[in-house]
Amino acid sequence: MSKPAIGFIGLGLMGSAMVERLQGLGYPMTVTANRSRPNIDAAVARGATEVGTAREVAAASEIVMLCMDTSASVEARMRGEDGVIAGLKPGALVIDFGTSLPGSTKALGAEVAAAGAAYMDAPLGRTPTHALEGALNIMAAGAQEDYARAQPVFADLGENVFHVGPLGAGHTLKLINNFYAMTTACAMSEAFAMADVAGLPRDKLYGVMAAGPNGSGMMDFIKAYGVDGDATKLQFSVSNARKDVGYYATMADDFGVPSIMSQAAKTALGLAKADGAGERMVPEMVDWFASKLGGRA
Repeated sequence: MSKPAIGFIGLGLMGSAMVERLQGLGYPMTVTANRSRPNIDAAVARGATEVGTAREVAAASEIVMLCMDTSASVEARMRGEDGVIAGLKPGALVIDFGTSLPGSTKALGAEVAAAGAAYMDAPLGRTPTHALEGALNIMAAGAQEDYARAQPVFADLGENVFHVGPLGAGHTLKLINNFYAMTTACAMSEAFAMADVAGLPRDKLYGVMAAGPNGSGMMDFIKAYGVDGDATKLQFSVSNARKDVGYYATMADDFGVPSIMSQAAKTALGLAKADGAGERMVPEMVDWFASKLGGRA
């Protein structure tokens, strides 16, 4: 069977890895530039067609994929006379792989449906390296028939593919997941910094904590930097972490309930970003906490 024509918007680290994976499997690919040229040029060199607008991407595609940084970026690419919605073919499928606000996702879904197409959210877990290997975690949400149509493509991109519910459920789950992960990361970063103040070796603290119920993959990511000096185990920036925790708090507001535990993580990540650490990786929050507590920096 021939593979569906894919249009892809947002060739950052993750998006470009996904595009490379799909091109390697023979998917026809149409792309448009967003912020920088190198990943677009690489995709074109592998056979992708470059067009000038999101509308042209949609007009050339059966499935349009977006991997953007914020809901505002997704909305800007979806709406307007040069946006995706304006160029959609009848029956097309649009998939947002980024981490967006569920309310925004549902609103866009209604607009896409009015244009005769379908919309899904499918936020991702794992890294660009996993994307190249087809080993992402994918939290797909949308109508069952849309999931069934997209499932072969998801299977080419992901090792663990979940259909988590109706439109918006993927982004809801991802925000809860990232809230928990980033709150844990900040708590472990402060724990290492407090160990410095107390004169307790970080490796000793980690050894005891990891041997008990506190042990987790997130703890190991922070330990990889805090003890071993390797920030690459969790390639997720402070700026993105602050955005996701902020989105989680906004989602809680939209539900009409308070978010209590997110406030400390949001504040710490926001202050670190304001101090110029926005592009540093989350495990490097250990340094920021150490500088604030008077430990080693």
